[in-house]
Amino acid sequence: MKNFMVLSLLLLWGTSCSNEGKVLQMEKWSDTVSGKRADLTDGKLIVSENQKYLYDGTGSANGFANFEWNAKILTTPDAYATIGFHTDKSEKGYEVVLHNGAIDGTKKTGSLDAVRNLYRSLAEDGDILSISRKSVSADENTLSVERNSIETKGEWFPVQIAVKGKNIAIKVNGVEVVNYTEPENPYRMDAYKNRLLGSGTFSVATEKGIVVLDSITVVPLGIDAVNPDALEAIDEQNDNIIKLQQQNFPVIDYHVHLKGDLTKEMAHAMSMNYGINYGVAPNAGEGGVGRMLANDKEVYEYFEEVKPLPFLCGVQGEGRKWTRDFSQEALGVFDYLFTDAMTIIDHKGRNSRIYRAEEVHYDGVTKEQYMDHLVDQTVKILTNEPADIFANPTFLPDDMNADYDKYWTDKRVERVLDVLQKYNIALEINPRYCIPSMNIICKAKERGIKFTFGTNNVDSNFGKLEYCIEAIEKCGITADDIWFPSMSVRRERPVVIYNKFE
Repeated sequence: MKNFMVLSLLLLWGTSCSNEGKVLQMEKWSDTVSGKRADLTDGKLIVSENQKYLYDGTGSANGFANFEWNAKILTTPDAYATIGFHTDKSEKGYEVVLHNGAIDGTKKTGSLDAVRNLYRSLAEDGDILSISRKSVSADENTLSVERNSIETKGEWFPVQIAVKGKNIAIKVNGVEVVNYTEPENPYRMDAYKNRLLGSGTFSVATEKGIVVLDSITVVPLGIDAVNPDALEAIDEQNDNIIKLQQQNFPVIDYHVHLKGDLTKEMAHAMSMNYGINYGVAPNAGEGGVGRMLANDKEVYEYFEEVKPLPFLCGVQGEGRKWTRDFSQEALGVFDYLFTDAMTIIDHKGRNSRIYRAEEVHYDGVTKEQYMDHLVDQTVKILTNEPADIFANPTFLPDDMNADYDKYWTDKRVERVLDVLQKYNIALEINPRYCIPSMNIICKAKERGIKFTFGTNNVDSNFGKLEYCIEAIEKCGITADDIWFPSMSVRRERPVVIYNKFE
């Protein structure tokens, strides 16, 4: 009996390995509801709303463990679909999301659903002009076989999914957007307890709209396949980010600067490894640190650099002259725009970067009077400068920060929250400075003000949004409290030059 079992396993392994390294054309698919088969010899896989197809062609009987899967894909406007792998009729395995469109908090194309959710898509929707379905003779095990032809408009986008050992890598339009290594002890909520590596077949399911797949292929790989660029697994049992991912809480750091030792390549790797979406932004204006954009031409050039990268694309208005020196049209190409009140025009008309002690001058006024002026400037900035996000909020000079709660009285806080609410400006929760205070965050939530998370890093060592996670817990922040670029109203706000510059 023992010998028979060993022989059976060897025969099974021989069967599953017979296609190793070969490019398989994935032509045979079955509709899980109707039982109809789609034969793609002369057509494309068309999956309409509420349909789900399982691959049951070559290699599917024994399942796929390590593989490279490729397809060209077209989605209709606002379609939402998933590609499943290591799956079967019991719906085990992982799912990759297909969903494009505005940055609105929904999961986007390339997301490894509930494990590495993405919030900006590198692909765009197309549309279908016509579909021709041709039925041919069915065999005794199926209801019918369909061969589909289709006329479309818009760009098709390539998607690649590769599993090598414990690593899952996903590319969209040739750009790697997920590089996830499953740890020994993955964290999974009950709803996702079957999101684990194993083996199985592939599925395509559409929840909304229509998704079309063309040139679908898979290359089965050996059990020793390794991704040499795999990122290290993290300890998910002690990781707050994976827990937020599985609660479908959007984890985005909108305030990341490529400065110090942080290159775009390093930021890309960190973002994928931590599971935190990064919004990468330069400074537009003068007086800041790091990459500075000086005019519209530089803005457009920079945007073309970052547009193909897997980041949200932001820009920070730096200093107080940026509204004069840049057009709204140029800054409007970015996903979002933010500014702060760390640079003010002080009570004697001087440009003052209050994060630099040598530029903070009281000159005969008390610190209470200086604080009143700082609040006045903050209100003017938020009223007249059309930003989406108030960054580094409630920041104080070093020699005042020890008395933060004393200076940020209820009256002063209410003045700032009033203007945020009036102009639908989001309030950044900043883990670098641990501001605003929890008290102010709770007050803002009570008013219905939206939040973003933003670090304002100086190099690559900027943590994993720890203060933001504390605010989620202490102030009861939910996904509904988070701001997204689709909520932006800045293009409707006129620019007012309210300071007099020499």
